[in-house]
Amino acid sequence: MTATGNAGTTESVARANTLAARRSRWLGEQYADISKLREMAAREDRVGGRATQRATRLQTKIERYRHQATVLREKSQHVLGEIPPIEQRIKQYERDVDSTMHQSGGHRATSDVTALNYRIRKLQQRVADYTEKSRVLEFKAATKTQRGAELKVKADKYVESARFAEQEALAYRSRADRLQLVTEQDATVPPSPAAAPARSPFGDEPPGTL
Repeated sequence: MTATGNAGTTESVARANTLAARRSRWLGEQYADISKLREMAAREDRVGGRATQRATRLQTKIERYRHQATVLREKSQHVLGEIPPIEQRIKQYERDVDSTMHQSGGHRATSDVTALNYRIRKLQQRVADYTEKSRVLEFKAATKTQRGAELKVKADKYVESARFAEQEALAYRSRADRLQLVTEQDATVPPSPAAAPARSPFGDEPPGTL
């Protein structure tokens, strides 16, 4: 074998070893990128899970406030329902006062008249108390409803954040799957010194370049 032939063989072996080393390094970088993408996908999954958890807790509070507001409004309606019978009694006492005053000629109020007026005033005070109690209950119910509406805004933000994180995680995972498919295909193809260097579809350096 001539010196020229030995030199050519040595150069071919060196070139093949260099290409194999570069190719191995490139494949290692691709696998590292795959791991990084999957890590980012897992991080987004965690962010989305926490947002979903917070949204769920807020929705539970919202339903509690809605229930409390409904109960308060029912109590308010029940209190208002006590007023009509009292007003009927007031009207009856007023008719009794008019009748008694008419019988006495309307010149002076007897003890029967003053007793009836006192009962009327007590019933009117009860009506005022019931009305105020109903208003207080309605105010509390409105406060609960407003608090629930404020929490609804926060819950919607968390739901939107969870949806966005889920989309990001899906995108990272899809990129990792595509990159892993390409990398595994390149790993199964033996390196050829005469072949043109392949480029990664993700913009990374091909296995035959520095």
